[in-house]
Amino acid sequence: MRVSKQKAGQHRDAILSAASRLFRARGIDKVGVAEVTEAAGLTHGGFYGHFASKEALAAEVCDLSFGNAVERVRGAASLEDYIDQYVSADHRDREGPCPMVALGADVSRLSGPVRDQFTAGVARYIAAIRAHLPPDDPLAEGRAAALVSVLVGGMNLARAVAVADPALSDQILAGVRQQARAAIGR
Repeated sequence: MRVSKQKAGQHRDAILSAASRLFRARGIDKVGVAEVTEAAGLTHGGFYGHFASKEALAAEVCDLSFGNAVERVRGAASLEDYIDQYVSADHRDREGPCPMVALGADVSRLSGPVRDQFTAGVARYIAAIRAHLPPDDPLAEGRAAALVSVLVGGMNLARAVAVADPALSDQILAGVRQQARAAIGR
């Protein structure tokens, strides 16, 4: 049965949304096409009408996820506000956090297109952080990259220990907030 272009677009968006949620919650390698389409409320038979492969879907999910992350950085009133939002218990405990935390380990084991999309996303994210720093700062590029590393590494560690030792996780978040502010001279 043929579906309208509008309905096909809705199906594609539903697949992207379900894949984004599942990939960030469990990892790209641990989620199959059938599971994604089921979560989208569709049958897996139509998947390949929208995406050439699971890899193509994962690459597009990376692009979309980074687009959303970059918009959150750009939309922040200040870099300090963004740091406080990012390095919070709410963000730590949210299923499917930022793409760098959720997908970073998976990407190193995946193929070129997914790695390329992820790498481009990291560069866009660093540029968005850089835009919040003084334009005349000759060290701004390095500060932005260091800040992203502190945020992502800290969030990964805080998430890893949160269940076994919530107090340690909170301590890590507090230390990351402190170091992130120091990295931007605040």
